[in-house]
Amino acid sequence: MIDIKVKPIKDIDTALRIYYSKTELTNSDIKELFGDIADSTVSRYKGAVLEKQIELGVRTSQLYTVDAETAYDVWGIDVVKLEKRREKLRKLGLMPVA
Repeated sequence: MIDIKVKPIKDIDTALRIYYSKTELTNSDIKELFGDIADSTVSRYKGAVLEKQIELGVRTSQLYTVDAETAYDVWGIDVVKLEKRREKLRKLGLMPVA
């Protein structure tokens, strides 16, 4: 198992939008997801994902991208939990209803 420590996501809506709109993540997608991170940090995050992709036999269509689903798994981002949290925030009136 790949163990990597990552920064918290920038916000729930950004994480969900990127997950559902992208099948492969670029460096700019990763920076948007985590906020202000260095290029070296992006490379480290991508390296862990690439290692898992090799283990699983997952390929990407572009040379410098990583698979979004694999990335979220490696980085410990649980989309189902994020959706539940966003819904709870909306019910509490702490997040605008879209």
